[in-house]
Amino acid sequence: MAIDKSLMKIIKASPYIILFFSAIFIACQTGPAHDANGRPLIDKDNYRKINITYADTTSPQARQLIATLDSYYNAQVLRGFNGSVLLGQKGKILYKRYFGMANRSANLPLSSDISSQLASTSKPFTATAVLWLYQNKYLDIELPVNVYLKDFPYSNVTVKMMLDQRSGLPDYTKVGLPKWAAKAPMYNIDLQRYIATYKPKLMFTPNTRFNYSNTNYALLARIIEEVSGMSYKQFMQELIFDPLGMTHTFVYDPKDDYSSRKLTTSYKFNWAVHDNTHEDGVYGDKGIYSTVEDMYRWDQSFYNNDILSDKMQHLAITGCSNEMKGMKNYGLGWRMYDFENGRKLVYHNGWWHGNNTVFYRYIQDNTTVIVLGNRFNSKIYEQGKDVYQILKRFSKDCVYSFGKDTVSEE
Repeated sequence: MAIDKSLMKIIKASPYIILFFSAIFIACQTGPAHDANGRPLIDKDNYRKINITYADTTSPQARQLIATLDSYYNAQVLRGFNGSVLLGQKGKILYKRYFGMANRSANLPLSSDISSQLASTSKPFTATAVLWLYQNKYLDIELPVNVYLKDFPYSNVTVKMMLDQRSGLPDYTKVGLPKWAAKAPMYNIDLQRYIATYKPKLMFTPNTRFNYSNTNYALLARIIEEVSGMSYKQFMQELIFDPLGMTHTFVYDPKDDYSSRKLTTSYKFNWAVHDNTHEDGVYGDKGIYSTVEDMYRWDQSFYNNDILSDKMQHLAITGCSNEMKGMKNYGLGWRMYDFENGRKLVYHNGWWHGNNTVFYRYIQDNTTVIVLGNRFNSKIYEQGKDVYQILKRFSKDCVYSFGKDTVSEE
């Protein structure tokens, strides 16, 4: 009791002590939560599984829209297109088609349960995972990369500079790697070791300009692993794929057995099979396989704030390279068009081996165009705009208007 009375005297004499201990208590309560294994706590009860529904397309106007889209895609097939297509608006599928073959030698046509390589359209997944860790205070994107990857040799490169492609890191797919790094398959840890050992010269002073580099996103995947204590593929499965019901989506590993899954074969333009290279073991910049329906679930989850808050989504789609001329910009894992009227088209295309992907999000009118091609076709990137323009003829809800500069890069 004597101790209690003494404490009471101190507290009465110094009321700021109460504030001090309260602040410590609050800090302890608001720190990042972990599960029993010490890993980031993913509260899957907050997620809403995205149930895919179809729009009513029985009206004459809707039937005309479908016929127009079919006509457009018949022409695309003649130009060499082979792939899956989905057009959605306000959470409903307006148009979904599968054109061509998943595996030509096996005579296996494309269908809803066959997964395709997303190529660089994997990058928004990686960025979202990093931003979720940031949102929940497991990491700080403003800190240097070597806080999380101890052997990273550039102290002036932050996590955010890799997210917005302003780090200056050279692209590992475009430089000659030593034989030990270029083994088959090479993994992200090999790439990290290469950079730590050879310290390749940065292309420019960090954060002075934009340069698209796959190395950024391969190393971001390693940061996710270091911070979460999980492999990238497990973390993505638990944070995004499983909670959203993306049952045909996964991170590819050349050493895994995929006999129980259906995958597309990657083809060159002449139908020659595009075999794996040593770089197919690297993930985060590419490597996610999915379907158009699963990608639409992913798209709609942003409107639900399932994974990221409005504040974090706004950060992700705010352009960081304003020295670039024109409407194009790059945020944190997303390309975008910033139109003069304030509207924003958010997208990310992809190209890896024979796989070309299109993921266009017209966020103001909740319209989405998803195209997953598995036979190389450079004309595929026009479809994100063309399909929207067709829909605009039939829908008063379409509010975007394009200029001439609308064909997008990977």
